[in-house]
Formats: sequence, C-alpha cells, structure tokens
Amino acid sequence: MYTVKEAADKMEVSEHTLRFWAKSGFFPFVKRNKNNIRIFQDSDLEWIKIVKCLRSVGIDNKSIKKYIELCIKGDSTIKERYDIIKSTREQAQNQLKELKNQLELLDYKEKYYRELIKNNAKDTWNPINKK
Repeated sequence: MYTVKEAADKMEVSEHTLRFWAKSGFFPFVKRNKNNIRIFQDSDLEWIKIVKCLRSVGIDNKSIKKYIELCIKGDSTIKERYDIIKSTREQAQNQLKELKNQLELLDYKEKYYRELIKNNAKDTWNPINKK
C-alpha cells in the first residue's frame, strides 16, 4: 500500500498531478484509510500507468475518463477500448515521427555549429550576418 507521495514517486509523477487525476475520477478503486487519506494498492498503480501513458500522448481528461468508465463496465466494452488504444497508438507514432524529424534537424544544426566553432567561422545562415 502506498500513500499519494509514495505512489507519485514510484510512478514518476508529481503528487499534485496524482491528486488531480484522483479528483478527476481516474482511480475509481482507490481506498482511503481511517484518516481519509488515499491509499494506493499495486492494482491502482496499473491505472496510474495507463493514465500517465494516455496523458503523455496528449489525450484529454474527458477521453481518459471515458476509457476508464468503459473499463469499469467490463468486457462488453473491449472493442471500444481497443479502438481508443489503437487510435492513441497511431497518435503516438505520429508524434514519434515528428520528434525524429526534429532530432534530425537538431543533429544537423549541432554539427553545423560545432564546425563553426572549430573553424572560428561566421554563421552565414544567420540573417543578421547577411546585412
């Protein structure tokens, strides 16, 4: 069993984020102790993992809540959940492709600047140097 702080540390999210997600209804099975403090179990960490994944891809809270509600409804919603995960995966693949393109540009610029430094040369691509 984990406190909010322990669960947040373990799952590498902030306590504030975890509390916000809890208030948003993302962890429907989290219990509270006698002092009304949320106590997370290992099974709750699985919910945190999927919420964290969905949020990192940019899925909005309303859609995450819908996914969780479908999970709670049970196996009759497997096809709908599959569609959500498939769509999210496609979105993540598109983001990855864009990040790879950005990395290629950054690699190129890093090499360009390294050569400028090495050769003590002017940056001819900088518009300010074209005046």
